[in-house]
Amino acid sequence: MNSGAPAAEPAAPLAETPPVKPHAPPAPIRENAAPRQEAAPETQIAAQEVPPKQDAPPTDEQVKKRQNILTRTLWTFIMIGSFIGLLLMGHAYMILLVMLCQTLVYREVTALFTLAQSNKQDEAKTKDPWSKTLNWYFFAVTNYFLYGESIIYYFKHVVFSDAQLLPFATNHRLISFALYTIGLMGFVLSLQKGYLKQQFGLFCWVHMSLLLIVVSSHFIMNNILEGLIWFWVPASLVICNDIFAYVWGMSIGRTPLIELSPKKTVEGFVGAFGSTVLFSLFWGTYFMRFNYMTCPVHDLGVSAFSNVQCVPNPVFVWKEWQIWSPLATILSTVLPRPITTISYVPYHFHLLSMSFFASLVAPFGGFFASGFKRAFKIKDFGHSIPGHGGMTDRMDCQFLMGVFTYVYYSSLIRQHNVTVGSILQKIVSGLSVDDQLELIVDLKKYLEGMGVQVPC
Repeated sequence: MNSGAPAAEPAAPLAETPPVKPHAPPAPIRENAAPRQEAAPETQIAAQEVPPKQDAPPTDEQVKKRQNILTRTLWTFIMIGSFIGLLLMGHAYMILLVMLCQTLVYREVTALFTLAQSNKQDEAKTKDPWSKTLNWYFFAVTNYFLYGESIIYYFKHVVFSDAQLLPFATNHRLISFALYTIGLMGFVLSLQKGYLKQQFGLFCWVHMSLLLIVVSSHFIMNNILEGLIWFWVPASLVICNDIFAYVWGMSIGRTPLIELSPKKTVEGFVGAFGSTVLFSLFWGTYFMRFNYMTCPVHDLGVSAFSNVQCVPNPVFVWKEWQIWSPLATILSTVLPRPITTISYVPYHFHLLSMSFFASLVAPFGGFFASGFKRAFKIKDFGHSIPGHGGMTDRMDCQFLMGVFTYVYYSSLIRQHNVTVGSILQKIVSGLSVDDQLELIVDLKKYLEGMGVQVPC
């Protein structure tokens, strides 16, 4: 026990010494904890006083996208307004619009050949000084032939009664062939060694462009001359289908439709089909009420404000369809008034055919153009329309729709009646001057015998 007493003596000072050193490390923790608890309310107040964080300024890409949307919207309204304005001004202005569109499309498509060649070789080395001249020469000759054919066909009563126009009308095809032959000879004379492959490639490119663009535009012009409704309604159906395909695709589109156009969906394609069919019945029925829209053109000076009169085509004449008797009984019972017939016009069935084509076939013109652009690795064919790309980007489906409308109309709807112009063409081209004078005398005698006063 005594051995433990000396050991207990140093323990007393340890007990009397304050426990600062052993507990020194936790002390800073307690000191730090207290200020944090006291500063917590101040931190909350400071957080409330901090102003909200401002949005980051828009990037250049966002600004460019907004400007593009504004430009696209502005030019959409400009195009719609111009289109309606020209429609009201008359057939001649619509024909000029078609000619302008085909010229821009032809320029954009033929320019792609130069783009393809410049990707392979230096453009300065492959430049053919006569290529552009010959391109536009063939374009002018093709338009002279096709538009001349249309003018002669639809305005026989004017062309064959004018002594100055008569030689051009009777020899139109011979003149057209002679002009084309001159262009062919000029092309052969411009051939150069080392550039033959490029020159013949351009020659084929130009002729294919003429076939797909100028010939299609020629049929569209014929639709205008047959009656504006055969141009206005089909073109509207293509635009309607394009809009509804975008709306349905953005709303419920999930399934890709075709690889060439990744943004096209099956849901948008099907939804646009149904919407376009319903739209066609409403749109066509409304515009068939106006003679200005349905009458074939006989005077290029008329406008929407002119008093246009003609015998309507039978497809625009209203008819009554007798409802099956049991069905009529049920409808008369359910509805407040008896219903035994349904009013319709044959044009309604033609509207369904055109809406089917505009929804199911015409979009493939756009897919064709998309594949064309992918082949050349370009986004748009040009910059003819600000915010919309090139004119080709807007007309790809319209060309196909215009050709279908003309073939459909000329095969199933057009009436082949004898007209003054067709008779005059036969008289001028088939009878000699003496025979023509004899015909005039005999016709005068016939009219006087019928009691008709013939002016001298």
